[in-house]
Amino acid sequence: MKKFIRVMKALSDPSRVKIVKMLQKKELCVCEIHAALGIAQSTASKHLKVLEEAGLVIFRKEGLWVNYTLSDGSDNPYAASILGNLRHWLEEDADVARLSKSIYEVHREKICRKRSSKSPRSQPQAEAL
Repeated sequence: MKKFIRVMKALSDPSRVKIVKMLQKKELCVCEIHAALGIAQSTASKHLKVLEEAGLVIFRKEGLWVNYTLSDGSDNPYAASILGNLRHWLEEDADVARLSKSIYEVHREKICRKRSSKSPRSQPQAEAL
């Protein structure tokens, strides 16, 4: 029952549902998610950690970037089932439709360049959890 509850709790937050819907479209890093949703980068990282612990997303490191994608659900059958169904759900939702269109306009190189130009001490890099 713990795996089921973890998946349900992970998807009880609208921002986490939006993250899953965005990851259906393409692989993203934390900075792209924070820019697309207009939330703090630390908040995006926390949401991703919850989704990862529920078995809904996985990550891989590629140089400076930590890339997130949807899990195949092999570690949690509830995650696999809900991810399969969620592909067809909420497509007509206004927020999901807007994010689905705008996600292709979010580019990590531009986001990190903006962040590094604002603060002389910050370096362009992806945030890890």
